[in-house]
Amino acid sequence: MPRSSGQRLLAHDRRLGARLVAGADEAGRGSLAGPLVVAGVLLDYECLRGARVRPLSTLNDSKQVEPEEREELFRAVASCASAISVRVVSASTIDRHGLQRSNLAALRAVLDDLHPPAEVCLVDGFRLGSAAPPHVAIVDGDAKSAAVASASIVAKVVRDRLMRRLDAVYPRYGFRSHVGYITPEHSAAVRTHGPSRLHRRSFHAACYAA
Repeated sequence: MPRSSGQRLLAHDRRLGARLVAGADEAGRGSLAGPLVVAGVLLDYECLRGARVRPLSTLNDSKQVEPEEREELFRAVASCASAISVRVVSASTIDRHGLQRSNLAALRAVLDDLHPPAEVCLVDGFRLGSAAPPHVAIVDGDAKSAAVASASIVAKVVRDRLMRRLDAVYPRYGFRSHVGYITPEHSAAVRTHGPSRLHRRSFHAACYAA
């Protein structure tokens, strides 16, 4: 019988031979508007056995999961994780410090937040420098590691919820549907109304020039 996506991801982390495994990932890196949300999740593999681990059986990269299932997985991660940290990086901070610098700083921060300290820290794609806890950068880590996939789910759900709430504050831009990413409708709204305080002005988007 083929393994589920969650079983495959959990098996990857168990092969590391560590009890405490942390994963870190972000959501909103390519968005034109809204914050970058970075999450860290700590999994205790001594505790994640039997019924305790069953809620993670459908765990997957957040990009491969429909919104309704992401919400279910968010609740599953919240119930299974030993610790979760979330950092929200505003558009103004991204404009001031740059996207990459802001992202790396937040990834370092969420790993530092997790207690007890992880024996192994996994990050989706990025090396964080010597100031970060010892870590391993995994290309497409959210599709390989349960800890990174869990962080991916948390970051995506938190960011989408936030953008849907901000739609009520900035109703002209349609954030509820595109959550800040570039779409024809979003670009048209920016051309008509100009960018809001949520828009990243350091991004060289064509709609800003209109």
